[in-house]
Amino acid sequence: MRVVRARPDELLPALADALDGGEPVLPLPADGALAARILAVVRPDEPVEPGTALIVPTSGSTGEPKGVLLSAGALRASALATIERLGGPGTWDLRLPVTHIAGVQVLVRGLLAPGPRRYTAMVPTQLRRALASGEDLSGYDAILLGGAAAPPDLLELGLPVVTTYGMSETAGGCVYDGVPLPGAVVSVGDLDRRFGPKITNVGRVRLGGPMVALGYRLRPDLTAEAFVDGEFWTEDLGRRVDGRLEILGRVDDMIITGGENVAPAAVEAALLAHPSVRDVVVLGVTDAEWGQRVVACVVLSSPLSLDEVREHVAASQGRVSAPRELRVLPEIPLLATGKPDRVALRAGRPGVIMNGGR
Repeated sequence: MRVVRARPDELLPALADALDGGEPVLPLPADGALAARILAVVRPDEPVEPGTALIVPTSGSTGEPKGVLLSAGALRASALATIERLGGPGTWDLRLPVTHIAGVQVLVRGLLAPGPRRYTAMVPTQLRRALASGEDLSGYDAILLGGAAAPPDLLELGLPVVTTYGMSETAGGCVYDGVPLPGAVVSVGDLDRRFGPKITNVGRVRLGGPMVALGYRLRPDLTAEAFVDGEFWTEDLGRRVDGRLEILGRVDDMIITGGENVAPAAVEAALLAHPSVRDVVVLGVTDAEWGQRVVACVVLSSPLSLDEVREHVAASQGRVSAPRELRVLPEIPLLATGKPDRVALRAGRPGVIMNGGR
């Protein structure tokens, strides 16, 4: 196993060698404490599982890191399927950290299919900040947007934005604008693996195809639980809408309030449609009366009251989904991946807090 610092200039040649059958690569972050935790889990001195080209550390910021085992075939399948969907080979601008699969795949796509078109990949916050700084993004043939739900206003600017869904276990995004990439297979079924692969319209999202990982480094128990018959059972709840996949949030993020289920992603989508809301994360927090209460953490472009928020959400999602607490923040805290830091949001009471009834 070749351990390299996750810097493009050091990772690129190692990655190119691994794609051609060379030594498997483990990229490490600059954060010394996190790198030490990853090394303790991945244990690079032990033999590498057969077929592995890349070990991607994941979940290190919120729990014990896991090493996702990706083959050269999976990396190639993902990269080439992306190129096919986007319309042809291109040059990629790297804006994402190569400590994570989204950044790694920018490098892989550039290695495998360079060409005249111009692409990049960002998280929504990066795109918003680029626009705020006055950066001209009109020269891109496609801007991949992932890591968090895309606010509607970012999709209505006339830019070639493509929303993506995927994870380290699928070698990056494998569903673009709700439609699987060539070769990717998406199904929605029972929440509990014990009940088998029953297909339903709303349930746990399962992903299959040649881009699926081999499993987890030195964790056959976790591998057997998460990878079943060639599919990766995600922790995400989804549904089909007009033939497209819509993600409703993580299964364990589902809010149960007064015995009713509330999907945070649906409430977030409703709030993002309000002209005063620039960004939002919806959480369920412990409530003595209701079990959990719906909390909206928002970044506003103009004043908005809790009552107005509740009326707006209730109009499309029903009264039970209307937030009973509003937290107004200067910005949403993010993980290194660009995803909202829900742990930080739950841990404190940041910003201005306004409480209301059900």
